[in-house]
Amino acid sequence: MRLEAKLALSNALSKLLLVLLGALVIPPIVQRVAVAHTDQRLRDKQHRVLALIARDGLQAFERGERAETYADYNIFKQEYITVTPLPAGAPLPAERITEEPRQVDQQVEDFRILTFARPPGVPGQRAFRLEIGSSLDTVELLTGTLRRLALWVLVAASLLTVLSDAAFAHYLLAPLRELIVRKLRGIRQPSDFQFKPIDTDTTDFRRLDDRLNSLMRQVQSAFAKEREFMSNVSHELLTPVSILQSRFENMLQDPTLPEPHAHQIVESQRTLYRLRNTVRTLLLIANIENEQYLRDEPVRLSDVVADVAEELDDRRQQRDISLAVDLSGDDVRPHANASLLHTLLRNLLSNAVKYNREGGHIHVIGRPIANGGYTLRVEDTGLGIAPDHLPYLFDRFRRFHANAPNSPEGYGLGLPIAKTIAGFHGATLRAESEVDKGTVFVLDFGPTVGVAAGFMPPS
Repeated sequence: MRLEAKLALSNALSKLLLVLLGALVIPPIVQRVAVAHTDQRLRDKQHRVLALIARDGLQAFERGERAETYADYNIFKQEYITVTPLPAGAPLPAERITEEPRQVDQQVEDFRILTFARPPGVPGQRAFRLEIGSSLDTVELLTGTLRRLALWVLVAASLLTVLSDAAFAHYLLAPLRELIVRKLRGIRQPSDFQFKPIDTDTTDFRRLDDRLNSLMRQVQSAFAKEREFMSNVSHELLTPVSILQSRFENMLQDPTLPEPHAHQIVESQRTLYRLRNTVRTLLLIANIENEQYLRDEPVRLSDVVADVAEELDDRRQQRDISLAVDLSGDDVRPHANASLLHTLLRNLLSNAVKYNREGGHIHVIGRPIANGGYTLRVEDTGLGIAPDHLPYLFDRFRRFHANAPNSPEGYGLGLPIAKTIAGFHGATLRAESEVDKGTVFVLDFGPTVGVAAGFMPPS
């Protein structure tokens, strides 16, 4: 998962956790706010009632001569006020706020009630007790409204912060994306690396870019020295090998040469032959990597496969291995080197014969892909390759022991050469294998546009 996606996901999860936490914390807070709001309204009404009593006197609220309790409530019975005169000398109750049921017009409702008493204000006036009540339905309605409002505000704020944080993370990580796309993705060899600094004012990204540039300069230098060394050594070794081979051939022409010595010379010639092939292979790889070959001709893959199949026909028939070729579509590579492609396919088909079973089968399949690309598959029914060997299959000079006792040892320089030639043509070469079921080498040629833009050896 990308870093930006991880940051966005982490941010979204944190906001979700915040919303869930708010859903747990907000209701009791809102409940307390609603109760406090109701209590404040009750006290406001208390001040207003006291102001009216101070202005009009308590007699304005008494019911005639009997001084009955004065009561008033609204039409929905959500609020009420009672003024009750107290007997002379009766103790005055303390001011309090309670929740109690009250009957209003044959209905019992739960109210939050503010109860208080006032002594006589003037001589001859009686003390009174005053109750101001507000229905708990009003409190619950206010609580629900505030709760929904708070939750919606919390959700909206969380979504807004998620979007803003994602946008900021996208902006903040733009230099890292540029670093990956422009400097890392699609780089098939060190010479393709671009050293132009990325535009950023973030210190960490700037240091990463500088360190990557420094590292790639060292890698380029090491690759250049390796190629130069391989090319020079290969050139230098070819001459003494050729001289020794000529001398051995001349010695074999001597009729007085004893037979045991002649046998030793023949064995030495075989060793020199293997050494010469190894040196030529290294020189071929060095020349390809140094772009000393041209890709200036159109090559039809089916023609190359047919030539290689004919060349290997004797070896294949000796082991009773059948071959089926099925190439369709446009298999012409417009910018290619016929000789190198022949070497590439010869190595793949030669391995398919060499590591196949007696009486086995080889299937070569070719199909076009999108954007003018082409895929070539070389399938065999051999012993397969162990899974722990697959990652190192194209390493130079790495050899493995085959899975069967009588199978040849593999794999030397043939597959590294094939990989190098594939990269030279802008293609990728990979292997798929199952032990005792066979091996498939897949050669993927990219789009024809830009194939000749430069040598791209595989990473």
